[in-house]
Amino acid sequence: MSEVDYTLRRQVQAVSNLVVRLGEQVSSVSGQVATVENNQQQTRSELKQLRDEFLAFAKKAEFTANVQRAETRIGVIQDQVDHEFGHHKTVRRTAVGMLQAFDVGLVSEDNVRMVSDQLMIQTPRYWLAPALVALASWSADDRTLCERGVDEAFRRSPDRTSLFFALVLRRQGRKESAVRWLRHYLLAQDPAALGREFAVILESIAQGAFGLVGRELLNDTLAGWREHLADDADAQARQVTRWRDELDAQRQPSSKAEFPRLAAVSPQWPYLDSALSSSRAQQVVLDKYRAIMNREFEPSERVEDAVDDILDRLVSEYDNEELPLRRDLAFNHAVVGHDGDVVAARKASDADSASYEETLDYLTVQTTAALNPSAIGTSAATQRLAVAACNEWFFRAHTAFTRDYRKSVPQDVTAQFGTAHTVGAQTFQLPPWVGSFTRKLEENEASLRAHWDQHMAPFIASLAYPMARKVAPLVAVLAGILLLVGAINIGFALVAAAVTGAVWGLFLYNGAQAAKRIQDSARLFLEQAKTDSLHQLRGAAAELTDWYEKYRAADLVEADCRELIGSLATATQGGSPFEGRTVVKERS
Repeated sequence: MSEVDYTLRRQVQAVSNLVVRLGEQVSSVSGQVATVENNQQQTRSELKQLRDEFLAFAKKAEFTANVQRAETRIGVIQDQVDHEFGHHKTVRRTAVGMLQAFDVGLVSEDNVRMVSDQLMIQTPRYWLAPALVALASWSADDRTLCERGVDEAFRRSPDRTSLFFALVLRRQGRKESAVRWLRHYLLAQDPAALGREFAVILESIAQGAFGLVGRELLNDTLAGWREHLADDADAQARQVTRWRDELDAQRQPSSKAEFPRLAAVSPQWPYLDSALSSSRAQQVVLDKYRAIMNREFEPSERVEDAVDDILDRLVSEYDNEELPLRRDLAFNHAVVGHDGDVVAARKASDADSASYEETLDYLTVQTTAALNPSAIGTSAATQRLAVAACNEWFFRAHTAFTRDYRKSVPQDVTAQFGTAHTVGAQTFQLPPWVGSFTRKLEENEASLRAHWDQHMAPFIASLAYPMARKVAPLVAVLAGILLLVGAINIGFALVAAAVTGAVWGLFLYNGAQAAKRIQDSARLFLEQAKTDSLHQLRGAAAELTDWYEKYRAADLVEADCRELIGSLATATQGGSPFEGRTVVKERS
């Protein structure tokens, strides 16, 4: 019997040891699971950071390569431009110098021969070279050479040759001859496909370069063109689109930093942000175009100086053959200027596309002179007149711009909460809660608090120790001991059952206490999260009130902006800002 007791005691001890080891292993596994989850989270964060760093590095490397290719391309294109069109610069400089030489009588027959020999040989296709030969021959009374020069220049470029001689004759005070050349130029023009030199016409109007007769001729012609193109709905729509793009470009940056809580909780934030950015553009547009229309511009004291400025613009224009190279060169310079960002460079290059178009319709020329005068080489005075001439398109674009952002303001702004929180090794997912700011804040707070409480309670309860499930194996083990061992020695069976129950019970108690601590920690954590949500809700409501105030203040500027645009219809009456002022006594 003693041997049986000894054997039973060994078995009970073995069971007790197994129970203890089982408890230790369960604790160890729980700790390992938590560690693995933390390691997985850390690994995911590190992988995301590594991915972001790799993408940033790849993007930087791509931009650097783009810059290097663009710099190489710039050198190649510049060499090609210098080789093929370098002599054009010499001709352009000679043109201005020769006109100034006329003023002091320094053009001689030898000068004529030098110009003829050098410029015609160096630039066999450039229209300005024979025009200068004709000009020099005219000064030297060589009628035959002058006519040959005019014919050759006209053959190479009828438009620019006509304008050149109109301006030169106007500079010399020969008004009637200048207007004849101007009329010859205008009659040959197609308002739907004007040459790039037409910008000089706008500049002449702004400078009053052709006097009263020339001004009337230009006004009548341009009015006819506008009437003719008024039936072209596509052309009109293109101008409105360009003005709309101009207004869109004045939209202000995102105001997310001003309203961080509203941006975080409201699904309508993108619409609110866009509407505020657009409404703030009203002040920018008002300031910009008020400055353009009020800008003081002092005209030249002498007609000769004013015409010289216009001639500079005419003769410095690139020849059409140069345009493809110049366009490519400008794009590559833009790539370097934007540090390799090809998309931004293409956008900037497209904005100046009018600089490299061979022909433009009259409406587009007016719009370009108003929005981007540097693209066609016109002055601030011309921009002022062009803005006034574009008032209808400006008004239509502004009306649509205002209508669109006002329409985009949401009628019902809501707050949404539905976040995930990691509590220990488990995740609490708050189901989405949506509340409208049209309701009272107290009602929204009460609803959000109840939503948290409703879903927190089951989650916290789920963290409780599953005592019933854990006790079931203990009952089975104790029953087995009493049945199996009790059949041999009931006393020993009771002792063994008591020891096993005590050890196992201690394990269950420790587990229950640990679960309770987790529950308390989860409850404290989620209560804090609920409080944070309520604070976010209050902050978002306050920021929405502030947003409405700032939006209304910005939108109020629309009336002033609309008034300014309306006043453009009568600004300068479409004429020159220098009309009525005698700049110099004209020579007959």
